[in-house]
Amino acid sequence: MIDWRRTFGLREAGVYYALLLLLAILAALAAAHGLPAYLSGQNLGNIAYQASLVGIMGVAMTVMLITGAFDLSVASVAALAAAVLVGLAGQIGFVPAAGAALCTAAAIGLLNGAIVQFVGINAFIVTLGTLTAVRGLVLILTDGRSLMVEQPQVLAEMLAFESTRIPLFWPLLALAVALILLGLLRKLPLTIAGGAIIAGLALLAGTGFTVAAPVVYLALFTALIWFVLRFTVIGRRLYAVGGNAEAARLSGINVHAYRLGAFVLSSVAAGFAGILFGCRLGAINPTALQGAELTVIAAAILGGTSLFGGAGSVVKTVVGALLLFTLTNGFNILNLGANYQGLIEGIVVVAAAAIYTIGADRRRAKPSTADTAPQAPAVAGASA
Repeated sequence: MIDWRRTFGLREAGVYYALLLLLAILAALAAAHGLPAYLSGQNLGNIAYQASLVGIMGVAMTVMLITGAFDLSVASVAALAAAVLVGLAGQIGFVPAAGAALCTAAAIGLLNGAIVQFVGINAFIVTLGTLTAVRGLVLILTDGRSLMVEQPQVLAEMLAFESTRIPLFWPLLALAVALILLGLLRKLPLTIAGGAIIAGLALLAGTGFTVAAPVVYLALFTALIWFVLRFTVIGRRLYAVGGNAEAARLSGINVHAYRLGAFVLSSVAAGFAGILFGCRLGAINPTALQGAELTVIAAAILGGTSLFGGAGSVVKTVVGALLLFTLTNGFNILNLGANYQGLIEGIVVVAAAAIYTIGADRRRAKPSTADTAPQAPAVAGASA
């Protein structure tokens, strides 16, 4: 039986309400000031584009947090991947340079995971150290100055990979119909609501709605990780590892392997985001993406991902990223004053964390109500 009150309560659906309310407020303010329609396809696509890199890193960060670990180094890893790409692309070509950047990122993730899992140092301390060390590598590779790709052919390949416009109106409608049908078949009210919201936004954007390639990369990556977490044994084991690592180990799950895999996934996703960043500008400077790791974590928190493991939703994390960048976009368009932007974003994150914490405390106070992790099917016995 569906618990409607819980399904559409603030803890489960609050981030969706917040995004829709924010869009409605900004649209009303834009109309009141005589500005162009805020909910135009161009502006909605621009918000998604701005949020794409943080969203990609946030999806992988959600998997990391679900396992009960933490990664503060993602922005530095992304900057290093961008530096490797820009530094090598002119010499060996775009595709080999992108491969080298991804391999570099994966190696850092593997190193982080190995130190945390086999040496036993806290993930926060390890990745804080890696954040500083990798940023130092960026400074060494760039020699403290900006690097840029000078070969026109290579630069054209990079721009095509990152800036190609892709029509999305009909794919979005098809996705909306698929989500609504899936929600009806499996009795998932939030999935139905999500499909309806996507259909509404697509209709608002119009048939000419196009987005840059990173938005599509984000959508595909999110869909893949959502499917793995929701419908596969791997996903159930990841939730089990974060929920109770010792119980997961006793049931035959290789806890070290799953957490190590989460570290590698986090770094590879950051590396891919760094490649997109390098392609976007065709250049890199030593301070690129500095501080972005906090925005990534904020997006996951807004999506309700637990910092203690065992609970999280990649879809909500993406919505959290969209919420943050909608705020930024609204401040810029309405000229509301950049000085207040950080203050308001910080208040939003703290308020979201408070809502999720209070909701969890109330559910724990009701022993008759099952307390399961969002997007987490029941954990079955597993073999190593």
